[in-house]
Amino acid sequence: MSKTVIITGGGRGIGRSAALRFLNAGWRVGVIGRNPGPLEDLAKNHENALAMPCDVTDEAEVNNAFDQAMSAWGHLDVLFNNAGISALGATIDEVSVADWRRVIDINVTGSFICARAAFERMKTQDPMGGRIINNGSVSAYVPRWGSTPYTASKHAITGLTKSISLDGRPYRIACGQIDIGNALTEMAQKMTEGVPQADGSVMIEPVMDVRHVADAVLHMADLPLEANIPFMTVMATNMPYLGRG
Repeated sequence: MSKTVIITGGGRGIGRSAALRFLNAGWRVGVIGRNPGPLEDLAKNHENALAMPCDVTDEAEVNNAFDQAMSAWGHLDVLFNNAGISALGATIDEVSVADWRRVIDINVTGSFICARAAFERMKTQDPMGGRIINNGSVSAYVPRWGSTPYTASKHAITGLTKSISLDGRPYRIACGQIDIGNALTEMAQKMTEGVPQADGSVMIEPVMDVRHVADAVLHMADLPLEANIPFMTVMATNMPYLGRG
């Protein structure tokens, strides 16, 4: 029986790259995103892809999407909880409350809602169990300048990962987190043009091919449930991370 995975934010960037990597490895892949177009394009070109347009912040839409996948597959092996956004760089006094709420709603609440839906189905399916992989960030450990909403959201993801990992033990539900630094997606394109640093300078930063992230996520997903990678960092080798600031 083919393994199954739901990938949120599957229409572009890391999510799309991961979806293609899983499909090439023979998995059945459900892709969630707000824009139906890219999801439907993926499903047209890959018979094992299932397009499930929905808003990750809407509990009813998420449950309907997961029910669609369960109806098609009968079981769920993995959730890659990937959907997220960033906000424009600004010090905390210049961040609007509306922008803060938007980042937290999508990055944290959306991840919670999708993990909750996956956990419920993994807990009750036969055989019981599954794996949830949360997309963190190197910002879950070390912030960039002017990144209050995003950094706070990614620290929250780390807490979510640890809690799910603990709660999932009796039900054979493993949970891990992949922390990514400077994978070249639309969101990270600005790195190649120059981004603000903590010392006030603007610097072009090294980036890496997003396929390395997809390979890492597949490696985490492919492990038997008796083994888990709680946290993995994959990053552009020379990006300013260990010595930020």
